[in-house]
Amino acid sequence: MQQYTGLTQVEANNRLKKNGYNEILAQKPQSVFGLIIKIIAEPMILLLLLIGSIYLFLGEPKDSLALFASIFFVIGITLYQEHKTEKAIQALKDLSSPRALVIRDNEQKRIAGREIVVDDIIILQEGDRVTADAVVLNAQNLLIDESLLTGESLPVRKEIWDSKTEIKTGSENSSFVFSGTLIAQGWGIAKVSKTGMQTEMGKIGKTLQTIEESDSLLKKEIGHIIRIYGIAGIVCCALMFFMYIVVKGDILNGILRGLTLSLSMLPEEFPMVLTIFLTLGAWRISKKNVLTRNSQAIETLGATTVLCVDKTGTLTQNRMSLTTLTTNDKTIELTGFKNKLEQETANLLLYAKLASKRGAFDPLEKEINSQYSNLVDKNENNLRNWHLLKSYNLSKELLAVSRIWQAPHQKDYLVSCKGAPEAIINMCKLSAHERKAWTEKITELANQGQRILAVAQGSLADKNFPKSQQQFELKFLGLIGFVDPLRQTVSKSMTECIRAGIRVIMITGDYPGTAIHIASKAGIVHADKCITGTELAEMSEKELRQKITDVNIFARVIPDQKLKIVEALKANEEIVAMTGDGVNDGPALKAAHIGIAMGEKGTDVARESADLVLLDDNFTSIVSAVKMGRRIYDNLQKAVTFIFSVHIPIAGVSLIPVFFDLPFILFPIHIAFLELIIDPASSIIFETEPAENDIMNRPPRRLNQPLFSNSYILRGLIQGIVVLGLVMLAFVLALKTGKIESNARFIAFATLVICNLVLVRTNLTKLSLFQKVNFINNKSFYAILAITLGIISAIAYIPFLRELFHFSAINLFELFWIGGLALICYLLLEFLKIITQNKAEVKTE
Repeated sequence: MQQYTGLTQVEANNRLKKNGYNEILAQKPQSVFGLIIKIIAEPMILLLLLIGSIYLFLGEPKDSLALFASIFFVIGITLYQEHKTEKAIQALKDLSSPRALVIRDNEQKRIAGREIVVDDIIILQEGDRVTADAVVLNAQNLLIDESLLTGESLPVRKEIWDSKTEIKTGSENSSFVFSGTLIAQGWGIAKVSKTGMQTEMGKIGKTLQTIEESDSLLKKEIGHIIRIYGIAGIVCCALMFFMYIVVKGDILNGILRGLTLSLSMLPEEFPMVLTIFLTLGAWRISKKNVLTRNSQAIETLGATTVLCVDKTGTLTQNRMSLTTLTTNDKTIELTGFKNKLEQETANLLLYAKLASKRGAFDPLEKEINSQYSNLVDKNENNLRNWHLLKSYNLSKELLAVSRIWQAPHQKDYLVSCKGAPEAIINMCKLSAHERKAWTEKITELANQGQRILAVAQGSLADKNFPKSQQQFELKFLGLIGFVDPLRQTVSKSMTECIRAGIRVIMITGDYPGTAIHIASKAGIVHADKCITGTELAEMSEKELRQKITDVNIFARVIPDQKLKIVEALKANEEIVAMTGDGVNDGPALKAAHIGIAMGEKGTDVARESADLVLLDDNFTSIVSAVKMGRRIYDNLQKAVTFIFSVHIPIAGVSLIPVFFDLPFILFPIHIAFLELIIDPASSIIFETEPAENDIMNRPPRRLNQPLFSNSYILRGLIQGIVVLGLVMLAFVLALKTGKIESNARFIAFATLVICNLVLVRTNLTKLSLFQKVNFINNKSFYAILAITLGIISAIAYIPFLRELFHFSAINLFELFWIGGLALICYLLLEFLKIITQNKAEVKTE
């Protein structure tokens, strides 16, 4: 690849500014005006508009204007949340766009596909998506799946470009590759000719939608709750109409009171809260280097019981260091080695180099090339006139790579071969004694945590090259050993998984000895037990289901076998998260409850099959995502409980005075004000609430466990009834002690508002005050608390606002009265939390 220098970064930046990003334009984002129209069409806003219009018709402009002003506040809050949500979605889309491997400034770089510009040199690798239309400059067995454009399922072969080649999709031996198509086999180098809307994909208006909303269990449950609320609301409103119109004959008041009750019963917060929690939750998880492609994965994260992870790059640093060279005579440790290599050892490294790609992207091959330059031939002068004639690629049938070279002044063609030790040993003519000796050496090195490759050489007298590698006559040269250090954070994260009841299974293509060594250092449970790919292939499904209960290491596994492991775990009723990076990992990622693709080394096929994409390929990031998933579900549960409980006193205070012939407590303006507290409380305070300290000490929840179970319904019901009882007590006592109606109304309203804040406080943590004193570390809570108390104070002491809210002035004693009731409410709710917790535990058992 040395002949391709690519654009400079400066040139690329200039072209990006001039021509724009390489992306197919999606639908235009909704305008602010369009969003406002959408908000106004919401039932609650329509009700406020209707009530405000009725007040205007009745000659009550202050009430009317106040309601219209509250609509502006609601629109403002909703616009803010929509803006936050849209930013989060856009950030996720930017992260999830296809990536490209380009050559810029004479270096290979991974960049976002949208940053590709015309004349960029891109490297095409098996399993990746082509990110722009391009002409092929170099190719080896390059097959492209163009079914996305043509509908034809068979991949088409691509050849090196010449000026006469016709640009046509689906044509065999074409020299053009097209944006969005998939590299099915081989590799190539191409020069970008068109980007964005100028590509074939752009012309036919296709676009990849990578963030999808699925009809998850949560959505179904929220829909069920809304239906229950709707039925209850209709029944209550019918009762209200009946009492006013039929019994009292007051049609106008019946309409106003009925509409007011409708306002109090509308559960419009539920869908808003679910959308905000899942969208911002996905955005928060992305901050932990995990991209969410499927929102349902967020709710599944908290239920995960098994994490199946790769070793290389996930548990380890994916920083391969060549540490040993082993020939017949000796093993040389390369750490700190400064002497000249002996001929036999230098020959081993030479043939390992010849079996690797020039300008390799694979970390093992990069390290081989680097060490060859360091120890044998700094500028590779000896290989300058060598010509590569044929390559044999790695396959699942044979874990080896061979390359045929023509060397200067050599009559025979030279064969270099490297691969899995057992594969290379089988390809060489070794005596039984030699096989045993090499096998023992391999086991010894593997038990030290080394990744081992074997190297062999051969020769051919003529150009009648064999079709398969097994037909070579090879001489075994020796072993090269690599070490990939464990990530520093893995042991701590592994301990966290054990505490959280999550089992970690390591699946690797490496030797059992290497796998056991790394697993022991990482802290994986039962690290002494291992099943190999060969053993796995011979096992029945029933046998695997039995053995997999206490085996957490699988070694020498090929990608196809991952699916078998996932199916066995699922059959044992485990909730499985599986990592993968290759084309063949797709079925296993799809089959797992949560598929996790590697973001750095993973193919686009793996990414598209996955629910999550691990942007840094780090095991600790997976554990952080599980913790974040538990936090999101936990906070969503708290928010739903709060919304359920807070509507009970509002509806009750609207309905009870009708049946007991009491003065009306809540007017539409009061309901509108309460909504200004409930909306930000449920969507902002609970969404930003940090995870509870014990969240990773709890066992995984059941996948089918309802968000709003009977115990939470009971808790919300009790909380709502307590607040309703205290508000009605405040109102009745105020009237009984001679307070005028407007004064009693303020006492009841202020008690309701402050008790709503108490409901927020008590639902922020699942532990009761009497179990553990928990200080709230949530800035949003304190901000809304201060704003609400400030507004209540303003309403109490500013005559215009008092009149607007139908209140009268209160004295200091009455303020203490309200504060005392709020304190009683807090203590009662905290005490009752213990009772409902105990009932929930009994039901769980």
